[in-house]
Amino acid sequence: MINDDRIWAIQAILSDYVKSPSLRHLRDPHSLMKVAKDIVKRLDHHAGVWQKWEGEREALLKSAVGCWIPIETLRDYLNRLPGPSLTLTDVAQRLRAFQEEPYAYSPNDDLKNGCLALFAKEKAEGTELPAIIGLLSEHVECEEERLRVEREEKYKRMRQLEREAAEQRLMSGADCKWTQLGRAPQWYCRTNGRTYRLTPTSDKRWDLHRVNAPSAEENGHHIGRYRGRGDATKIVAQIAYQAEPRF
Repeated sequence: MINDDRIWAIQAILSDYVKSPSLRHLRDPHSLMKVAKDIVKRLDHHAGVWQKWEGEREALLKSAVGCWIPIETLRDYLNRLPGPSLTLTDVAQRLRAFQEEPYAYSPNDDLKNGCLALFAKEKAEGTELPAIIGLLSEHVECEEERLRVEREEKYKRMRQLEREAAEQRLMSGADCKWTQLGRAPQWYCRTNGRTYRLTPTSDKRWDLHRVNAPSAEENGHHIGRYRGRGDATKIVAQIAYQAEPRF
């Protein structure tokens, strides 16, 4: 019962009311009537269009979001709680409404089979539904974290492979976009068989050089200083196909 949102709503109203330093104000009939109206208004607002969801029903169903509890099981359990009889559609659509709320948790299809298996095991052992929901919530949280870590590791491996492939392309002499060699601050690109190097400066700009090969040691031919790689890319696109002096 303590998880019923209506309790917290009423408590907030009463808490504000009893903050009054005047005992006479607290006992005033008009003040009491205003508090009563505020409570009724808050409860009516809380109920909204979902008229069958009384007491602990809503809190229990909301806790089951993302746990893949079979709708039939939820309906049967909720119908044992006080309130009008619920149909499968009542439960399914209320659950969907919870899932569509801002910042709500959406069920993860990758976790469905694991949740259903854990649910069947606990049900067979006689565990009551609220405890199963709690266990599945913990399971989902742990699995989501595991999947998040796996996705991050997969992304890192993919990025590393992409960096290695870009470096190999640069060193092979093929045309390529701006590429770093390891953790060096310089960036290189090759257009029309010509190699260009960008070097960051102390004033947060970039020096563009035409070089013979990817090397920080070669001075090369200085082309200009630019605010960003985008500006340098535009210049490279213009000069890469123009005649140039030997250097």
